[in-house]
Amino acid sequence: MMGPATQLLAGWLATATLMTLLWFIQRRTGNAGIVDAGWSAAIGGMGIFFAVTSQGDPVRRTVVALLIGIWSARLAGYLLRDRVIGQPEEGRYRTLREQWGPQAQRRLFRFFQLQAAAAVFFAVPVLVVAQNPLPSWTVGDLLGILLWGVSVGNTILADRQLARFKRRPEGRERTCREGWWRYSRHPNYFFEWLHWWSYVALAMGSPFWWVTVLAPAAMLYVLIWVTGIPPTEAQAVARRGEDYRRYQRTTSAFVPWFPRKGGDADAD
Repeated sequence: MMGPATQLLAGWLATATLMTLLWFIQRRTGNAGIVDAGWSAAIGGMGIFFAVTSQGDPVRRTVVALLIGIWSARLAGYLLRDRVIGQPEEGRYRTLREQWGPQAQRRLFRFFQLQAAAAVFFAVPVLVVAQNPLPSWTVGDLLGILLWGVSVGNTILADRQLARFKRRPEGRERTCREGWWRYSRHPNYFFEWLHWWSYVALAMGSPFWWVTVLAPAAMLYVLIWVTGIPPTEAQAVARRGEDYRRYQRTTSAFVPWFPRKGGDADAD
């Protein structure tokens, strides 16, 4: 079995190599969105590696390997189908290319390597869980599995609700207000964030359980203030105009809640 420092170093080297390969692929395809699929796949791969090479409770290591592996495979596959294979490059990456001009490829390489480091950061909670010596099953184990099921299940549901709406003729011009999208402008982001709390629960009893809280805290910051809601909503306003502005006035941005009166949240 490896020590945590060796595990982290090995995970980072493997992920940095993967991101370098994906950078070469985006040079040929012109679609940098592959980095997002690579990021989620890297977390799953590292998580399974950490579970196999750690010394914590074997049952918990098996459980966390399954949870992170299923989450990773589902998200990576979804991103590849929805944003990479046969799809044009997302607007945010096209904007970066335009802003960076002749230095775009150099800066994209740095960006891909930054994503490698971020993947290691988000895989750390799995390492803490895998090193947890407390015998299973605990309340934390059961709570973690429950949180994982609720969050991942509803993320899938929200994605399917949006995909179904987009297939309709009005899906290009109007805003989805069906299912979870009636109660949150970004339910997929909310449930994705909730998913990271499942590893906090699974780490209960570990002397380093508090480290796992950093992942949902960082994810919350990224989703609300950096690459999540701000660019997504800017693009939505540009595409759907007043319809989306009414949606903003009546619908919670993140945490699902009942629509406010005064708009047309009930129109669809």
